[in-house]
Amino acid sequence: MKLFYRQVGEIGTPIIILHGIFGSSDNWLTIGKVLADTHRVYMLDQRNHGQSPRSDEFNYDVMAADLKEFIDDHQLKDVILIGHSMGGKTVMQFAMNYPDSFSKMIVVDIAPKFYPIHQAMILQGLSSINLKNLKSRTEANELMKRFEESEGVRQFLLKNLWRNPEKNNEFDWRINIPVITKNIDIIGHELAHEKIVTKPVLFIRGSESHYIQPEDERKIWELFPNYEIVTIEGAGHWVQADKPQEFINIVKRFS
Repeated sequence: MKLFYRQVGEIGTPIIILHGIFGSSDNWLTIGKVLADTHRVYMLDQRNHGQSPRSDEFNYDVMAADLKEFIDDHQLKDVILIGHSMGGKTVMQFAMNYPDSFSKMIVVDIAPKFYPIHQAMILQGLSSINLKNLKSRTEANELMKRFEESEGVRQFLLKNLWRNPEKNNEFDWRINIPVITKNIDIIGHELAHEKIVTKPVLFIRGSESHYIQPEDERKIWELFPNYEIVTIEGAGHWVQADKPQEFINIVKRFS
């Protein structure tokens, strides 16, 4: 599948960044532009997100295959992979499936383990919005308050709203809500056909996030023996948004 992407920077080792669920390449532009001083940075929309194609297939194997196709099509060598949350699981699956197709990997606030579904209310809220009658993002934000109390999370989700010229400029979603809803349990699954990955892997977690727990370190060590974990104080799950300068400093040191 040919993924939509944004590129910043023309020199240096290539970095590919994959967003998390409900996200897009747009979320990473600010970080990407800073890293572009020393790297070619490619920010991808994963399938069923952003401006990439939609598909009924939605699991880590096919998303890893999408990433492999992108690397091959652009003839990229010694790639550094960065993945946040769902994107982190995609790059970990990629590393197991295609161990010779990257040089280093940064996994942001996710562990290689099973996570129970916790986006059900969000998906219910997004599905409940009648796009034909929707007048504004402000109205959508009000409707979502019943399903998600955090203003920041609601604003992040509603970045996926756009006016589609092919639908008489009505609001439309940049995310494939029906397919994501159908496969949301798969996004929480452990990785498939696990293999040991010996390349350098950096895990970055937020001190206020619960996604990587101390007991997860054994599993990380078993699969990624050449690993390091760095905790950014005061950051939640969206580490790169909460503490961007600290995040950039850590990435630059590793890359």
